Amino acid sequence: MHENFTNNLQDIIANIERVIIGKREAIELALCAYLCKGHVLIEDMPGVGKTSLVSSIAKSFDCSFRRIQFTPDILPSDITGFSMYNQKTGEFEYKQGSIMAQIILADEINRTSPKTQSSLLEVMEENQVTVDGYTYAVPQPFIVFATQNPVEYIGTYPLPEAQLDRFFMRISLGYPNAAEESKMLERFRGADPLETLQAVSDAQTLVWMQELVHQVHVEPDINKYMVSLVRKTRSHPHVALGGSPRASLCLYRASQAWALCNERTYVVPDDVLMMAGPILEHRLVLGQEARLRNVTAKKVIEDAIKNTKMPI
Repeated sequence: MHENFTNNLQDIIANIERVIIGKREAIELALCAYLCKGHVLIEDMPGVGKTSLVSSIAKSFDCSFRRIQFTPDILPSDITGFSMYNQKTGEFEYKQGSIMAQIILADEINRTSPKTQSSLLEVMEENQVTVDGYTYAVPQPFIVFATQNPVEYIGTYPLPEAQLDRFFMRISLGYPNAAEESKMLERFRGADPLETLQAVSDAQTLVWMQELVHQVHVEPDINKYMVSLVRKTRSHPHVALGGSPRASLCLYRASQAWALCNERTYVVPDDVLMMAGPILEHRLVLGQEARLRNVTAKKVIEDAIKNTKMPI
């Protein structure tokens, strides 16, 4: 069973790397979040492959995919759907919104109003939308990949802490190095590889892989180490809002998935250290003094790791 998981995962990664070159760690992190049924915030510069990454994942699993371009004039009903009166039947009918797909790309999520942003809160937490008092489940397996540009502030609405906490992890792709960029130009010389990308897995296999994550063993000492690490972020002098209990749960689940992706059925401290940044950084709200002293969320996590005794 474990061997089948590894073979499936490597096939999926190799398929995605036909489109995304030189970003194996980002691909693995995105898949790790998907295995944990967690949503992903991709924060990076324009043109580095954020949309291509999500499209490649959707095609690899043969899952339904929708891209929602967030703009200032988009309405909550565009996302969740709305009720329309049918004159023939004399009843109201639900018209599906853009959210009704297995993989959602919420592109430039910080360019829409807080009211529209908040329409995603219920579906991200409970995998359902409520319209006019009726609840509708979204297709499974379900995940939201949201993107935002970290350098543009004009015309944007920063995501509130409550919504940031809904994102399982935050990742970035970064610019490719010279060799990777040259290889990308060569590969894209003809047709876009994304157009010819074929499925190498399916939704049913993904659900099986997600269930395997829960079977990864976590020793009590590792459990306590995770809790201590997250609690250290709350007591840091430069932090106004530290990691929530949801952050602890996400760190726990992500460590299980990372261990499984590395062909282990048990979690080791290195799994926790690997996941700490992607899971915790976007959840920390720094105080005013931290900005004056150029203290970053990454530095806070490094301090928390340094001051937390690692289990042997």
